[in-house]
Amino acid sequence: MRRKLVVGNWKMNGSLAGNEALLSGIAAGTGAAGADCAVCAPAPYLAQCQVALSGGAVGLGAQDVSAQAAGAFTGEVSAAMLAEFGCRYAIVGHSERRAMHAESNELVANKAVAALAAGITPIVCVGETLAQREAGQTQQVVSAQLDAVLALLGEGDVAHIVVAYEPVWAIGTGKTATPEMAQEVHAQLRAQLKQTNAVAADTVQILYGGSMKPENAKELMAQPDIDGGLIGGAALKAADFLAIIHAAN
Repeated sequence: MRRKLVVGNWKMNGSLAGNEALLSGIAAGTGAAGADCAVCAPAPYLAQCQVALSGGAVGLGAQDVSAQAAGAFTGEVSAAMLAEFGCRYAIVGHSERRAMHAESNELVANKAVAALAAGITPIVCVGETLAQREAGQTQQVVSAQLDAVLALLGEGDVAHIVVAYEPVWAIGTGKTATPEMAQEVHAQLRAQLKQTNAVAADTVQILYGGSMKPENAKELMAQPDIDGGLIGGAALKAADFLAIIHAAN
C-alpha cells in the first residue's frame, strides 16, 4: 500500500517571522501523522527552513529547479544547490510556470532529469485548462505532459518521481474536481506509468493539486489512485495543513 504524501506549495508567500511560526506549528502537529509531508518554500527561505525542519518529520522542497547544472544562467537555481540545502523534493512543471514562463513539456522533462541526478525527487505536475477539459482534451493533454518526462527517464528512474495532477481550472479558484473526476485522471496516469515500468507504477505517489482543503481532503484521498495532495493556499495555515495531513490517516 502506498503511503500518502502531502506537500505544501507556499508559492510567492512568506516572511522570516511568519515562516518561523508556520513551521513551528506544522512540526508540532505532525507527531501522529499517517502521511509523509513536506513544504516547498521560496528559494530565499530554504536556509531558514532547513534549520527549522532539521531532524524532524517534515521534508523540504523547492518550487522549481533549473535544467542546467551551472554556468551563465542568471536567476536560475541548480539541483546541486538545492541539494546542499537539504531539499528532498522539487516541483517541476507547475501550471503557473507553464503559463507564465512558457515552460514546454520538454523543458519540464529536463528539469525532472536534473533533479533526479542530484538525488532530489521531482514532483512532476500535469493538468488541463478549463477550455481543454470542455473540449474533451484532458487525457490527451496530461498524457503528453507525462510522456515527455517518461521519455527521458531510465526504467529504474520511474520509481523515484512523484506525479501531481492539478486541473488548472481548480487552482486557487475554489473549484475542485469531484473525487470521481480526479480519480479518473489519476487512474489514467497510473496506467501510463505502468507502460514504462509496471512494478514501479504501483509505488509512485500521484497527488491531487486542485484546491484540496480540510473539507474535501479525506474524500479525495479515499480514492484508490489519489495518494495525497499538493496544497497551495491551505498550506499557509498550520491548522489547515495539518488537518489535510491527518485526513490521510
